[in-house]
Amino acid sequence: MMLEAIGNNIWLAEGGIVSSYGFPYPRRSVAVRLEGGCLWIWSPIALTPGLRGDIEKLGPVRDLVSPNKLHHLYLQDWIAAFPEAKLWGPRSTIKKRRDLQFQPPLEDKPPPEWAGEIDQAWFRGSPLLDEIVFFHKPSSTAILADISQNFSEVFLRRHWSWWQRAIMRLWGMTEGKGYAPLELRLTVTDRERARAAIDKMLAWAPRRVIMAHGVWQRENGRAYLERAFRWLRP
Repeated sequence: MMLEAIGNNIWLAEGGIVSSYGFPYPRRSVAVRLEGGCLWIWSPIALTPGLRGDIEKLGPVRDLVSPNKLHHLYLQDWIAAFPEAKLWGPRSTIKKRRDLQFQPPLEDKPPPEWAGEIDQAWFRGSPLLDEIVFFHKPSSTAILADISQNFSEVFLRRHWSWWQRAIMRLWGMTEGKGYAPLELRLTVTDRERARAAIDKMLAWAPRRVIMAHGVWQRENGRAYLERAFRWLRP
């Protein structure tokens, strides 16, 4: 199986490494089986034959979700494979992928399709990037894309040059901090809106925290979020 079961009706799929401005980034996706048996797929990664086979064993794909405008690379492959699925994303993703047909933009309130099982918060306040953060209630799992990055020293030494590692440590995007990229932190001008999203995330009190890049947290999720967003909170 290419999918790792991490809780009740929730799975992880680890993708390959992609380059972002010359920096190697690992990728991962999350699959949730909703009540009724349909699948909700967060941040779809490259759809290999093996991954497609594992997904099809879980149930029909109904929702394909891009959490922000950076996580869109494989949407066209997934919608081609699962043409009955609905595409979802914030307005920033929809504007970037005008070639694809999306549902209404995601904001703070979850749509009826998953409102009973998945809550969401709209992190905004920076003109550089906004992001929809999700919370899978049955497994107590918060799901973040880029607003927290938590690289291990092992990964950095294996894939990054010495100067790239120095930047990551300086910016706090490593285990022990898990901060957002510096350019995002510096461009959050509407801190009230950004803090509102963080407050909502903390109120979830998640057990687990999954992010797209880095070591995800299997326990003590709320404490992790408090540390990762210390730069934003008073």
